[in-house]
Amino acid sequence: MISPDTLILFATASAALCIAPGPDNLFVLTQSGLHGRLAGFLVTLGLCTGLLAHTSAVAVGVATLFQTSELAFNTLKLVGAGYLLYLAWQAFRADTTAIEANGGGRISLAALYARGVIMNITNPKVAIFFLAFLPQFADPARGSVGAQIILLGGVFIAATLLIFGAIAWGAGYIGSWLRRSVRAQTLMNRLAGTVFFALALRLAVAER
Repeated sequence: MISPDTLILFATASAALCIAPGPDNLFVLTQSGLHGRLAGFLVTLGLCTGLLAHTSAVAVGVATLFQTSELAFNTLKLVGAGYLLYLAWQAFRADTTAIEANGGGRISLAALYARGVIMNITNPKVAIFFLAFLPQFADPARGSVGAQIILLGGVFIAATLLIFGAIAWGAGYIGSWLRRSVRAQTLMNRLAGTVFFALALRLAVAER
């Protein structure tokens, strides 16, 4: 299996990638700010579930399809962009009563979790990133490459849970302020809508 030194190097690289500003941690930040810490944690769990799917895809070689097939890549990215535009539309039309005292608002816990799953799975660049990143740390001389990929994916997911969970926790303080200010709720909804729109545009123009 993978050597301890390689695992430490991979874990460090994974943590650095999670900390670097990007669409996923920004997504967690806005959702936790709007709907409370639990929302941020659920979105994080959804994103990590998507990472499980991408890890499995790399382990069995399915991710290669998105690297080699322009049709598959474009189809998946357009589905993802469409979903993000739908979230943007919902955020822009949300009224100020959407954030209630419990921090959950009108969005169910299952829907928050699903947001994370769908956003991650419908981003083909994540699959290609995993296809390029994970195998670099696998050594065929140390046993099954597939098993090593699964282990590396697990380490990356653990880093994501810890760092994104911390982001959700910190952003949860914003939620308590939002619930005391109607104007702040409106501004945050507009900000979330803008973030979703920007993410949709970024995904729509992404190249392999």
